[in-house]
Amino acid sequence: MEIQFFLGLVCATYLIIVFPDTCTASTQSIGQISPPFGGSQMNWIDNQGLFLLSKSSKFAFGFYTAQDVTSFLLGIIHVDSSRVVWTANRGSPVTNSDTFMFGNDGNAYLESGSAVVWSTNTSGKGAASMELQDSGNLVLLGNDSRPLWQSFGNPTDTLLSDQNFTDGMKLISSPNSNNLSFYLEFESGDPMFYANFQPPQPYWSMQGDTRKTINKVSGDIYSVALGSNSWQAYDQSHALIWQFIFSQASDPNITWAAVLGNDGSLSFFNLENGGQGGAEQMRIPQDSCQTPEYCGPYSICYSNNRCQCPAALNFGSTCNAGTVSQCSSNSSVEYASIGDGIGYFAIDFVSPIAESTLTGCKQSCMTNCSCVALFFDEKSGKCFLFDNIGSLRQSDNKSAGYVSFVKISSSGTNNVQEGSSGKKRFPIVVVIIVLTTLVVIAALICLGVRHMRRKKLSEPSQASSEEDTFLENLSGMPVRFSYRELQTATNNFSVKLGQGGKNFVPAMSSEKAHFPSYAFKMMEEGKMQQLLDAKIQFDEKDERVRIAIKVALWCIQEDMHLRPSMTKVVQMLEGLSDVPQPPVSSQLGFRLYSNFLKSVSEEGTSSGQSDYNSTAILSAVRLSGPR
Repeated sequence: MEIQFFLGLVCATYLIIVFPDTCTASTQSIGQISPPFGGSQMNWIDNQGLFLLSKSSKFAFGFYTAQDVTSFLLGIIHVDSSRVVWTANRGSPVTNSDTFMFGNDGNAYLESGSAVVWSTNTSGKGAASMELQDSGNLVLLGNDSRPLWQSFGNPTDTLLSDQNFTDGMKLISSPNSNNLSFYLEFESGDPMFYANFQPPQPYWSMQGDTRKTINKVSGDIYSVALGSNSWQAYDQSHALIWQFIFSQASDPNITWAAVLGNDGSLSFFNLENGGQGGAEQMRIPQDSCQTPEYCGPYSICYSNNRCQCPAALNFGSTCNAGTVSQCSSNSSVEYASIGDGIGYFAIDFVSPIAESTLTGCKQSCMTNCSCVALFFDEKSGKCFLFDNIGSLRQSDNKSAGYVSFVKISSSGTNNVQEGSSGKKRFPIVVVIIVLTTLVVIAALICLGVRHMRRKKLSEPSQASSEEDTFLENLSGMPVRFSYRELQTATNNFSVKLGQGGKNFVPAMSSEKAHFPSYAFKMMEEGKMQQLLDAKIQFDEKDERVRIAIKVALWCIQEDMHLRPSMTKVVQMLEGLSDVPQPPVSSQLGFRLYSNFLKSVSEEGTSSGQSDYNSTAILSAVRLSGPR
C-alpha cells in the first residue's frame, strides 16, 4: 500500500483525505505521516499544497508554485517568512497531474508521468514514517526511530540553525542569468566557494578569510553550523575552532538561514524577523568584486563596485566581442590586452602553470586550444591560464596586479580588434570620420568668410559715404567721375582727356621720383627748411611740421593704393590718427612693397598701413584730377 499526494482536486478550503467515494474534511497532518498498513489507497489533497507541518507549525512541507504558475516544486517552507529553505525537485518542476508517493517499501519519491524526478532512495530500508521537525529538517525514520534520510544532509541553497555542514556535502545556488551557478563544499577540511565553470573556479575559502574569530589555533575542520549569531567551525570532537560573527543579535531562539544566492555570495537571514537580513550582518565574500560575476563576464569591477568593460572588448552592447576558443573556432586568433593591474578572483586559490616570461605564458595559452585568457605576474613570473572568465577586478595598486590578455579572432566577422596591443579598428575609423568632418566644416567656414568679405568689398561702406559727403562739402573740389564714366569717356582708357587742364600728372623726373627718400633722407637731419618755401617761417621743433611733411609724403606715393583718403588726411593733420612712416625705398622695392600691401588689402585686412587700402579709402580714386 502507498500514500499518494495529488496536486489537482480541491474540496472546500481544507486539507482533504479522500477515501474511495468519500470526501471528508480534516486538518493537516501534524508532525509525521506513515504509510498505511492493510488499508485502502489514500489521496492527499490541500488547496495550498502544504500537507505536512512541524509540531509547532513553524515549517511546512508540500508543493508551491514555481515561476510558471502551472508548474510546482516540492519543498520545505518557513511559514512566518514564507521563505523556501529546501527544495526536492529544483530544476525539474511537475504539473498538477503528477504525484508525490510514500510507498510501503519505505521509499519517498516524486513522479512526473512515468519518470521519477526525485527520490530519497530508501527503498527496502524499513522506513516507518516521515517527520518534519521544528528545526526545519525533514526526516525518514525507521522502526527504531533511527533517521534513514534527512533534508539537513541533502541541502539545496540554504543552511538552517544547528544544521551541520560536513565533508562531502554541497550547497548549490540557483543559476544566474548567464546560467552559471555557485556552490559551497569541503575541500581538504576547508569549506570553499566555487563558480561552476568547467572546470570549476574557486573564489573563497574559510581559512583564508581574515574576519573569522579564532578560538583554537590548530585542528582540521570537520563541520560548520549556524549558531545563535555566528557561523561556527568544529573539529571532529566538536571543539570550536573558529567562528564568523554575522550579527550582534545573540538569541538561541532565533532561527537563522544562510542562503547562497545566484550572485555567488552567502547571506544570513533572521527567519524570526520575516526572513530579512540586516545592514550590520556579514556577507561572504565581503567585497562584491570578489564574487565571480558581479559585473558580468570580462567586465572590470572597481573598488567602489563600479563596472566597466575593457576598451579592447567593448563593442556595442557586448563586453566580449571577438573572444574565441580555438577548440570551437576555425579562425586564427591573437591577443588583446585587458590592461595592467588587473586581478581575477580565482588567482589566489589556484596554482600557476609555471614560472615563465610573458612570451612563454602567451605561448602556453596559444598552444592550449581551450585557454581564453591569461594573467602574468611580471615580478614572480607566475602564469595563470583560464578556460572561462567571469568578472575581473581592478587592483588598488596597479603595480601589484597582473598583465592580462584574452584571445580574440583576427579574421572573419569577429575581427573587431587589430594588433596584439588590443587596439580596435573601430576607434581608428571614428577618428578618421571626426577629422574629415572637422576639415569639411573648416573649409565651409573659410568659404563663407571669403564670400562675406567679397560681398562687403562689393558694397559701398559707411566710411565711403561719409567721405563722399565730406569731399562734396569742400569748396573748389574738381568734378568727380565714376570709374565706368571715365572708362566710357576715354574709350576704355585709350584716349587722353583734356590734353591740358584735365591732364593727369606728368611723368616724374629721376630727381622727383626719388623725392620721398630725399625729403625723409633731410627731415631726419633737421634740414626741413630745405624742403619748404624760404618765405615760410616755422619752428623746426614744432611736431606739426614733421607731421605735415609725413602726410605730404603719403599723399604723393606713386601707387595710388598707398595714398590716404582725404578723411584720413584730415584725421592725421588734426592729430586724431597716427601717421605711420611713409615708404622711402627704391622704385623696384617700392613697387614690390605696394603690390604686397595691395594683395593684403584685397583679403580685407583693415589694420596698420593697410588701413589706407580699405573700401572707405578707395572711393577717393573716383576723383578725376590729381590728388
